[in-house]
Amino acid sequence: MPAYIVVEAIITRPEDFAPYARAVPPVVASYGGEYLVLGGEQEALEGDWGDARIVIHRWPSREQARAFWHSEEYQAIKPLRAGTGTFRVTLVDGMQQETLE
Repeated sequence: MPAYIVVEAIITRPEDFAPYARAVPPVVASYGGEYLVLGGEQEALEGDWGDARIVIHRWPSREQARAFWHSEEYQAIKPLRAGTGTFRVTLVDGMQQETLE
């Protein structure tokens, strides 16, 4: 079953965040992930989203998403975003293929 990493980010120092933003995509790809939402226009349709930006990656499985998240490569990059904003990250399952009754 596919899994998704969903990131809610409020970037307060974009110039300092840029090295992290450049470094992560190749690592995501090397672990089998792909970006579904990254950059572009975002429009709040309901509720107060403030300055939050959403990033979504799709993974073939939870195991591959976790392998990326805990990898030496990502752990070496992650400190680049320290102090550049606030982040909330969650791992969620994709749609189940079984019928719910």
